Amino acid sequence: MPELVPPTPRVRDSYLTAITEYQAAGSHRKPRYDAVLAGGFDAHLEQLALDATEWSARRRRADVPQTTLWWVEGARFLGEIRIRHRLTDDLRRAGGHIGYDLRPSARGQGHGGAMLAAALPVAAGLGIECALLTVDAANTPSRRVVEKAGGLLWQTEGSRLRYWVPTC
Repeated sequence: MPELVPPTPRVRDSYLTAITEYQAAGSHRKPRYDAVLAGGFDAHLEQLALDATEWSARRRRADVPQTTLWWVEGARFLGEIRIRHRLTDDLRRAGGHIGYDLRPSARGQGHGGAMLAAALPVAAGLGIECALLTVDAANTPSRRVVEKAGGLLWQTEGSRLRYWVPTC
């Protein structure tokens, strides 16, 4: 049964494989992931932990604290969810409180909804009563995940949909 856990070395090999899946699918071309593939996995785990702190010297000043959790089953990495502790104007437009990704080989199996449901109590524990999630209108699977979690459509701006999702 999959579970939401802090980033862990236990799924290292599977996580590295997932990065190559993301890149092959044309997404997640973040420089951070290139560094992970080049041997920086331990530094990546350290950075993710620092990202959750109120102030990190290695985080850009405009960023807000962000808790990253991984959706794993045994030693298999399935996806990640990022909970931003508060919103900036930019995050209100795109990004919201919660962002998530499933590795391509784990999509369409119900993991998105289960992962979001597991993360909502974590967001509540961070003092977020209602989480803002933004979704591209063309991303029908993600829209379904958010709506199934109780998301109420608040705004539409261009191709961006903004939902409020209760956390408890």
